[in-house]
Amino acid sequence: MTFTSAATKEAAVRVTRVEVFAVNMTLEQPYAMANNEVSVAENVFVRLVTSGPHCGLGCAAPDPLVTGEQPAAVKARLEEAAPDLLVGRNPLRRALLMERLGKKLKGLPSAQAAMDMALHDLMGKAAGLPLYRLLGGYRSRIRTSMTIGILPEQEATALALKHVKQGFRALKLKGGKDVEADIARVRRIREAVGPEVELRFDANQGYTVEQALQLVDGCRQSRLELLEQPTPARQPELLAHVSRQASIPVMADESLLSLGDAFRIARGRFADMINIKLMKVGGIDEALAINSVARAAGLEVMVGCMDESALGISAGLHFALARPNVVLADLDGHLGLKGDPFAGAVILSDGVLFPADLPGLGAGN
Repeated sequence: MTFTSAATKEAAVRVTRVEVFAVNMTLEQPYAMANNEVSVAENVFVRLVTSGPHCGLGCAAPDPLVTGEQPAAVKARLEEAAPDLLVGRNPLRRALLMERLGKKLKGLPSAQAAMDMALHDLMGKAAGLPLYRLLGGYRSRIRTSMTIGILPEQEATALALKHVKQGFRALKLKGGKDVEADIARVRRIREAVGPEVELRFDANQGYTVEQALQLVDGCRQSRLELLEQPTPARQPELLAHVSRQASIPVMADESLLSLGDAFRIARGRFADMINIKLMKVGGIDEALAINSVARAAGLEVMVGCMDESALGISAGLHFALARPNVVLADLDGHLGLKGDPFAGAVILSDGVLFPADLPGLGAGN
């Protein structure tokens, strides 16, 4: 009698086709930040079709200002590189495939993230388990913040109250254009939502060191939880100055684009926290490596996102659920996106995100 192990069966599975498609999604609530205004999100999706029963799904959310990518370039490079490197190969050899893809997709981190995501999705489906359980399974849910763009005080306050009524207990306020107006807006929102709601502030590189410290001092009574990327990313010494003088934690976001950046931030103590976004760093494997550097350095981690499909949000969520020092989540980029082909890949209840209880990323085939 001949027995065929599960491992042998899986080894026979090969990628047979790579599908790449772009989707434009409009935001129900466009928003403004210090360096941009957003009303549309164009994501590029990949589907890895295999000779087995499963397909792997991935999502790229290019952003010219953050990832340095254009959607058309991401789509074109994926269409060119992915089939050549993947068709006919075992998708469970993820490290080998991503090493080769990384060379072809150099300079396109969200494209790398999409491929990494699709290969992780296939791994979870092959194992029959939600991905976060395979990656560590530290927790089963996490609270997310809800972002409020730069708006006049009255409008921002009304939106904050709306989100609190929806169940959110953490709000991220955008600013960085006018520090006096930012202080006034934070104070008014704190008065409106009360003491139990966490308030985070993201200046998106809009401040000088002096302005950042002015905001921290002016909002002392408003109890901001953290200040995210107050100064220009290309001047990390300015971020360090704010971090060393501010009375609240300072987080690096745009300053963190790679594993090397994480090492430099940790070694120089440029920030107290870091924001890991899969689209910036190139996917889940790189996020896990960066998280290890942060943990070794005693830096807390927030998982963040771009304006991206629930598929991309799901990947960030599974990463966050797997590791104990990912203590905060800002995974709201899918909310209010019209025409998301993977809506439902994550579950939101009273401001808390849960994974769909399905294998892989929970988005189906």
